[in-house]
Amino acid sequence: MELTQEQYDIIHSTGNIKINAVAGSGKTTTIIEYAKARPSESKILYLAFNKSVKLEAVKKFSDKGLKNVEVETAHSLAYKHIVPKFKYKIRPQGYKTYEIAELLGLHADGEKHAEYIVANHINNFIAYFCNSDKLKVHDLNYLDVVVDNKAREFVSKYYRYIETQTRLLLKKMDDGEIEITHDFYLKKFQLSNPKLNFDYILFDEGQDASPAMLNIFLKQRATKVIVGDTHQQIYGWRYAVNSLEKTDFKTFQLSLSFRFSQDIARLAVEIVSWKNHLTDVPTISIIGKGNSKAHKVKAVLARTNLGLLLKSIEYLQERENIQHIYFEGNINSYTYADDGASLYDVLNLYNGKHSQIRDKLIMAMKDLYELEEYIDKTDDVQLGMMVEIVKEYGNEIPGIIKRIKNKHVENNEREKADIVFSTVHRSKGMEYDTVQLVNDFITEEKIKKIKEEKAAWDLNKVNEEINLLYVAVTRTKNSIFIPETLIPYGLPSSAQIYITKVEAQGRKIEPENIRKSDDLWAGAIAKNDKAKIIDEARKTNKDAYLPWTTELDDELTVMYCEGASVKDLSKYFGRSDGAIRSRIKKLELRELYGLIRF
Repeated sequence: MELTQEQYDIIHSTGNIKINAVAGSGKTTTIIEYAKARPSESKILYLAFNKSVKLEAVKKFSDKGLKNVEVETAHSLAYKHIVPKFKYKIRPQGYKTYEIAELLGLHADGEKHAEYIVANHINNFIAYFCNSDKLKVHDLNYLDVVVDNKAREFVSKYYRYIETQTRLLLKKMDDGEIEITHDFYLKKFQLSNPKLNFDYILFDEGQDASPAMLNIFLKQRATKVIVGDTHQQIYGWRYAVNSLEKTDFKTFQLSLSFRFSQDIARLAVEIVSWKNHLTDVPTISIIGKGNSKAHKVKAVLARTNLGLLLKSIEYLQERENIQHIYFEGNINSYTYADDGASLYDVLNLYNGKHSQIRDKLIMAMKDLYELEEYIDKTDDVQLGMMVEIVKEYGNEIPGIIKRIKNKHVENNEREKADIVFSTVHRSKGMEYDTVQLVNDFITEEKIKKIKEEKAAWDLNKVNEEINLLYVAVTRTKNSIFIPETLIPYGLPSSAQIYITKVEAQGRKIEPENIRKSDDLWAGAIAKNDKAKIIDEARKTNKDAYLPWTTELDDELTVMYCEGASVKDLSKYFGRSDGAIRSRIKKLELRELYGLIRF
């Protein structure tokens, strides 16, 4: 095969190196060629990001006849060294909040459902510790990763109790008194200071490494190679760190993408440049060499489960010709939270049907308002999204989910799907012919507003939100359909970047020369024939982006107290239901004046 100069330099390098590889740049091919160029008697370990990547890598190394390469994930490697030795039993799905409360006999006076709130924070604290490189729980300050103000207030009040119970639950696992989690045996592996018998260790997706795994990796005597993309770090919520920035190895670049064209490359670069609104970021170079003309595999990508589910509902309602759909990770994973609570449990709580609720945590809640209080004190994003779905669709949910499941194909029939639905996290490492983005990503307008208002913000979190959009746009091999609000200012016109009609705070943006393109996408798709329409659309719809003023807040408060519904308020103010609910929450109107009719 013909290699680029960048690939050649990497393959023939010596010593510890790190490779910053843009999306679609053939990093796996480069790593395989790097391994192939090493002496045949060398023992090489390739650390893959997850099981699916591992299986794919095993096949690729095998096809090249590289029998001296062992492929593992961080967890599979840790499992082999820890679980059989200590005869641990695994709890694959981890512990539910109510299970932790029962195991530890939790209690806390003066707070409603405090035992469950404490249990939720214990679960998070354990994940934080197990993914860290620290030796003891006490070496960490859990408050460093608690963002929501109400959650921080609760944790501060009960910190010593939460920390003590966290250590107690870890001890129960260590003693074999209860089953261990996947995070636990990875942590135990790190604390054992393992010495791995390899000459070379190739660490893939280094931008999303856990500090625990990075600590293991850096302590090895082998020649070390880290490969990743600084701007694809999207697992900070799992306490990941960017190992490319944590090491001082010699740096190499893979800047040529074989996946997409230069037009998509330019879009990706412009999105990354949004980071400069908050801090100085080095300019990145992406050269797009992809030339795919295929339109077979279409995907809809969203930032959140909520955004994806709402978009899938919209598709099924408007496009009766769609016969088969596929959700990356299976549809069931979108209707259940990590700790086991289901969308149906939240719906039954909404309807006051406690006898039909299966999850003990949800069952303990008096009503939806009480559940939201719990969410505020735990910052449980998944449960929060479920509540929003229930508020939006109520008793239509069972029928909607049934329709989705009736058209959903299984993994082995994935190629039959007319459309693939996925969140960005689940699409990591995937590529599609054509991609449509849901309008639930961070926008340049919002980033500028954060800067202008000088409000409290977390730079790492904002950067990760930008990274999510970057990852999303670089999943395409051919064309992308992107909401107008996500298009960078001044982006040149392109035959591969299409603007979709969107609803910005309740007002539709429909530039005159946006036209339908049914041959590329089954539905209302709009093509960007002239770059200037982007800025023109913004100029003619400036009021759609206006911030809330004191006068508008007062008017909203009066109408709220008069019993106006969210739908009525949305129509009156020309904003989305979500924007109205968000403002109600911001002004704490429910706390001050009671419940509103949703």
